[in-house]
Amino acid sequence: MSEIVFAYPKLLLLLLLIIPLVIWYVLKQKAVSAIQVSTIQPLEDIPVSFKEVLSHILFGLRMVVMALLIVALARPQSSNQWENVSTQGIDIVLTLDISGSMLAQDFKPDRLEASKDVAIEFISGRPDDRIGLVVFSGESFTQCPLTTDHVVLMNLFKDIRSGMIEDGTAIGVGLANAVKRLKDSDAISKVVILLTDGVNNQGAIDPITAAELAKAFGIRVYTIGVGTEGMAKYPVQDMFGRIRMVPMEVEIDEETLQQIADITDGKYFRATDNNKLRQIYQEIDMLEKSKINVKEFSRKEEEYIPFVFAAFIILLLDFLVRKTILRSIP
Repeated sequence: MSEIVFAYPKLLLLLLLIIPLVIWYVLKQKAVSAIQVSTIQPLEDIPVSFKEVLSHILFGLRMVVMALLIVALARPQSSNQWENVSTQGIDIVLTLDISGSMLAQDFKPDRLEASKDVAIEFISGRPDDRIGLVVFSGESFTQCPLTTDHVVLMNLFKDIRSGMIEDGTAIGVGLANAVKRLKDSDAISKVVILLTDGVNNQGAIDPITAAELAKAFGIRVYTIGVGTEGMAKYPVQDMFGRIRMVPMEVEIDEETLQQIADITDGKYFRATDNNKLRQIYQEIDMLEKSKINVKEFSRKEEEYIPFVFAAFIILLLDFLVRKTILRSIP
């Protein structure tokens, strides 16, 4: 259901200007000629000419043009009404590690881009869920709160890049931030999907403490360790500013990630390539669904163009008529 609203409704008051213009025009037509005659009886039987009628019609059309342009200036917009609807789904917060190590190229094109692509596929397959996004490295912030507007969410996902915040791996802080986004949710099922490729080395909150906090709020955490077995190539900047690929050992604190999953009744997964990561998300996609209430977003679209177009067509018609049928000969 949609309705028409105006961005600048006060401008519609300008429509009142049409009234005095119409009155002026009528009075002008009734003005008595300065030439005095004894009687106009012989002229009373003369029929009104087509051109005279057409001139009145053109004046009316000019008033219509004025009204159309005033309405266009007020910026009419179509707006979907806010509506509470009941839908099947769960509340999910994707918690993504964006530290420098996520640029390792054991995934294609690298860990971060592969994680983003698979997560976007996951979001596309769950249209009824409220999904949010939290990112972390040395610290954490919320990139997108819980929402059913997945187009906005996916666009924000695409904007993520390594280096947005201080480097490091603060798993506990990232998880705690995700818990904060879910703690007040009224969904029966609340889930955090936490993806990282490293070991917790920063942040004031310990990962296990954050896991206990998630458990207290009934939040299940699925942890994903990203990285191949053994060595992986990382981009490293040398003293001349050039980027070189350097083999480094893959270090993932699988024990801590497993503990987080166990404490919250979740599950730990290890992704060693793009296909395995995609399979993990497909497995998580099989989670049970619960009924939640969501408030639909209100979207507005500009509707002034038809008014401007109509005004242009009428003005063009007015111009053509005055230059042809009503053209006056000097």
